[in-house]
Amino acid sequence: MLKIFTVNKLTRKEEELMQILWDIKKGFVKDILDRYPDPKPHYNTVSSIVRLLQDKGFIGHKEYGNTHEYYPKVAREEYRKHFIKYVIRDYFDGSYRNVVTYFVEEEKIKPEDLDEIIKMIRNKRQ
Repeated sequence: MLKIFTVNKLTRKEEELMQILWDIKKGFVKDILDRYPDPKPHYNTVSSIVRLLQDKGFIGHKEYGNTHEYYPKVAREEYRKHFIKYVIRDYFDGSYRNVVTYFVEEEKIKPEDLDEIIKMIRNKRQ
C-alpha cells in the first residue's frame, strides 16, 4: 500500500466507505453500495464520496472502459495508526496513560486485561 495520504482526517461517511472497501478489497460503486446497511445511501452519494477519497489519496481505480473498479491505496492498519495518534493527541493530551486511565474509570477494561497488557509491554522490552 502507498503512504500518500496527508494528515487528513476522514469524515464519518468517508470512514464508513473505507471500512467497506477495506473489507471487499476492491469493487465498483455498485459493489460498495451493496455492502451498506439499509437504508442505503443514493448511488450518486457513494460515487461522490469515492471521488473525494480519490482526491485525498486514499483510494485508486482501475479503468474498464467507462467504469472504474476502486481499491484502497491506504491500508486499514496505516490509517488506524494515524487515527489513534490523532485521538490520543487531541483528546488525551498526548498521554497513553490518560487513555488507559479513561478506560479504567469508564470500566471498559478489566484487571485481567491490564495484566495481559503489562505482560505484553514487559515481553517487548526483553
